Amino acid sequence: MKGKKVRVGFVNIDDITDPEFAMKGLAKAVKVTFDRVPGNLTWVNFFPSWINEDPKGRKPSCPDIPMPKFEDYRDLDVIVAKVPCEDGGDRRRGLRDVFRLQVNLVVANLAVGTGRINLDMNRKIYAVFLGSCGPMVEIFRCDDLVRHVGDYWVYKPEQGRLKQKVLMPVGSCQIAPAYAENGKERWRGYLSRSSQRKANGTKYRPREAYATVLHSSEAYVCGAISLAQSIRRTGSTKDLVLLADDSITSKSLAGLRAAGWKIRHIHRIRSPNAKKGAYNEWNFSKLRVWQLTQYDKVIFIDADLIVLRNLDEFFVYPQLSAVPNNGVLFNSGIMVIEPSNCVFEDLMSKSFKLDSYNGGDQGFLNEFFTWWHRWPSRLNYLKIFARRKDKEHTVPDNLYTMHFLGLKPWMCYRDYDCNWDKESYHAFASDSVNRLWWEVYDSMPRKLQSFCGLTEKMDFRIRKWRGIAKKANLANGHWKIN
Repeated sequence: MKGKKVRVGFVNIDDITDPEFAMKGLAKAVKVTFDRVPGNLTWVNFFPSWINEDPKGRKPSCPDIPMPKFEDYRDLDVIVAKVPCEDGGDRRRGLRDVFRLQVNLVVANLAVGTGRINLDMNRKIYAVFLGSCGPMVEIFRCDDLVRHVGDYWVYKPEQGRLKQKVLMPVGSCQIAPAYAENGKERWRGYLSRSSQRKANGTKYRPREAYATVLHSSEAYVCGAISLAQSIRRTGSTKDLVLLADDSITSKSLAGLRAAGWKIRHIHRIRSPNAKKGAYNEWNFSKLRVWQLTQYDKVIFIDADLIVLRNLDEFFVYPQLSAVPNNGVLFNSGIMVIEPSNCVFEDLMSKSFKLDSYNGGDQGFLNEFFTWWHRWPSRLNYLKIFARRKDKEHTVPDNLYTMHFLGLKPWMCYRDYDCNWDKESYHAFASDSVNRLWWEVYDSMPRKLQSFCGLTEKMDFRIRKWRGIAKKANLANGHWKIN
């Protein structure tokens, strides 16, 4: 910008004549005007627990967030915004303030020049935020941070990534489209380097991988092997990366490699909010997926899922895209993330400051990424039938994945789902879903099947609960199966 009189747009700053913002003749100050989002709208309006996902039904809609008249501000060089940092809630929770979201989206839209058909990927524009909390990390990446001094944050946003963000729905009130549209404009993908070409003239191809994590015990080794097998059965050739701590033996690592996983050794991370000895005590180990910086995008999948349809098309979505869990929250069992060392460092620094409703990674990530993009539920279909009248516990046939809750299939006999043997686990029981996993097992080479054998402890538990079910004469009658 040397030798040029820059135009500076001020957002959420009433008095631009204040000496703090004096341009001293070096720039032209422009106040960006827009109507404030109605005060009766809350985060729940933008992140409802349920929306209609049936394409034949009524298309869900999102509340309107007023924006400026962008054609009046297309030639801005710098955008200065005062960001709201208090929502009146618990400081141990992530900020879920609708006006804060509005200010961030106004700046983001100004930065990428909303409405332009041909986006200038090399256009230099800076965003300056005033406020102790800085901008929303979900919209403005720490990788684009140029300088941070006190309450001042200076960003040089990467145009391609930011453009896709502003074309996503304003919340989980709508399913996020793969290629977001805005009028006649069709933004093709998230490729941050789509305008760059290699020396031979070919387009840059993003580096993408599926990832999972094993830590603290070998209970999920079989699950990780079946996950890899299920991904390969769909025809995907993407890299498979498994994060493993020292609890995974060399024999198991050999089996995991044979299944297709590239192994990356990690030191596990304790969940600050988990109780000692709890199942999720070391679940923060999942956060190390952000350290896979050799990839542009990673789809993380828990090791108790199998993939039923090819997921490669979902790498196009921005961070953080996931399936809803309940309320305003997403389920972290499968999600697309963008690896970044500074995001990992930010996660670590906030791990002791933010609460987790369940003591594990899912609760924490929902406080860190309060603004996320909604995938349809069939991308992370939870095996739970608590509120369904279907006694057979069947599932739709168009699912992308199956997420096994309760006792896992490799912890049961193949004849039936052993969740039927515990009355308190009936909500997780389904013989037809159980068979989906065993189909994947049957497709494995025999040397991999050997990693899925029942341990003495597993076998003892099954026999114990079958005996209890028999004694109670449970009506489902599964305990009678030999």
